[in-house]
Amino acid sequence: MKTIRSGWAAGLLALLLAGCSREARSTYQGYVEGEYVHVAASEPGRLDLLLAAKGEDIAAGAPLYRLESVHEEAALRQAREQLAAAEAQLQDIQSGKRPQELEVIAAQLEQARAEAVKSAADLARDEAQFGTGGIAQAQLDRSRAAADASAARVRELERQFDVAKLPAREDQIKAQAAQVAAAKAAADQMEWRLRQKAVDAPVAGRVFDTLYKPGEWVPAGRPVVRLLPRGNVKIRFFVPEAALGGLSVGQALVVRCDGCAADIPARVTYVSTEAEYTPPIIYSNETRSKLVFMIEAQPLDGMELHPGQPVQVGFE
Repeated sequence: MKTIRSGWAAGLLALLLAGCSREARSTYQGYVEGEYVHVAASEPGRLDLLLAAKGEDIAAGAPLYRLESVHEEAALRQAREQLAAAEAQLQDIQSGKRPQELEVIAAQLEQARAEAVKSAADLARDEAQFGTGGIAQAQLDRSRAAADASAARVRELERQFDVAKLPAREDQIKAQAAQVAAAKAAADQMEWRLRQKAVDAPVAGRVFDTLYKPGEWVPAGRPVVRLLPRGNVKIRFFVPEAALGGLSVGQALVVRCDGCAADIPARVTYVSTEAEYTPPIIYSNETRSKLVFMIEAQPLDGMELHPGQPVQVGFE
């Protein structure tokens, strides 16, 4: 009877130990990792305004900081004035002479026409008098020359008036249009450089850290604010080789931590194919137990977790 009881107790103890062993193998220690967004400007400058505070939750597009932009603002004004000058010159050569210049040519043409009418009348009178012998041949020749000159002057001014209303030659217009395009590109470039001095949040998230203070010089490309978006919090933990076969991407997990109000659901996003912490010796049955593989999981609500925080990961 005692032997039966002893066997039953030993079996129960083995069952409990096996259950504890399985429970221990289904829970792993890990830590929280954050993938930060380093917000930097492509242009250098002194930090004038820091509009984001550490620990603050901000929306996408919210202003983060402003760099001094006196030089860029002056350069943009210069580029815009040069663009306006080039556009005005293009419009001028496309529209021909100014109205006042056309009025001057029109007045000269009117005067020439009046002179031509007078010269034609004088010629007709002299021709009549020459027929009766009243004037000499030389005087008639002078009247004819004057009439021809007056008529030629009228034709000249008519051509000048027509040409004055025409735009410049096509090649000149194309050259000036190219100048306008170049000036517009320069203005757009200056406007873009000015916009780089005002940096907004590219994504929504929490301000994890600020790396400069107002008044400090910020080199180009150097981040000023580190953002931690909600979806960039992940869990890293390591499992032994024996547990690797039961894991797959998309598998549900439960994350527990000290201070968490409740378990945080998560899903496996990455299963490493390379062993970690492998001793630099030939594999053997003894060293295989030391092989572990890194697993990454994405919490469905990771804002309660903080980078570096230790957690426990359990499988559902």
